[in-house]
Amino acid sequence: MLRYSWWAVAVIVIDQITKYWAVRELAMQPPIDLLPFFSLTLVFNTGAAFGLLSDSGGWQNVFFIVVAVVISIVIIVNLYRMQHRQVQSAIALSLILGGALGNVIDRAWRGYVVDFVDLYYQVWHWPAFNVADAAITVGAILLIIDSMGIRLFGPPIIDDPDW
Repeated sequence: MLRYSWWAVAVIVIDQITKYWAVRELAMQPPIDLLPFFSLTLVFNTGAAFGLLSDSGGWQNVFFIVVAVVISIVIIVNLYRMQHRQVQSAIALSLILGGALGNVIDRAWRGYVVDFVDLYYQVWHWPAFNVADAAITVGAILLIIDSMGIRLFGPPIIDDPDW
C-alpha cells in the first residue's frame, strides 16, 4: 500500500508552497477577509494543535519533531503491511503522514509552524491552521469512517476472496 504514499508527497508539496506564499504575502499585513467566516492571517505557532504548549520555553519544538517522526515511521510500517484492499485506510494514513511531515519541516527549518487559515463566526475564531493540519484532520476522519465500515475509497466490504 506504499503506492498511496504519493498522497503524502502531494500534501507536503502543497503545504510547503502555501506556507511559503503565506509568509511572503501575509507578513506585516492585516487579515485578508475572503468570506464572512474565512480570512487569511499569518500566525507562527511554536506549540501543538491550538497553540498548546506554545509558551513552554522551546523544548516543545524538539519534542514535537521527535513525536512526529516516530508516528511517521509507525505509519510507514503500517502502510507497508496493509492489504491491497485497504485503500481508504492507506489514503487516510498517507494524508496524516504528509501533514505530520509538512509540520516537521516547518519545526526543523523555522522553529515554528506557519498557520494562515482563519475560520470564525463573529468574534469566535477557530485556531489558525494550514494545509498539513487539514490533511491530518481529513485523514483522521477517514480512519474513523473506515472503522465504522463505511467505504468512500476502495473495494466494498465483502468476503470475496478475489478482492
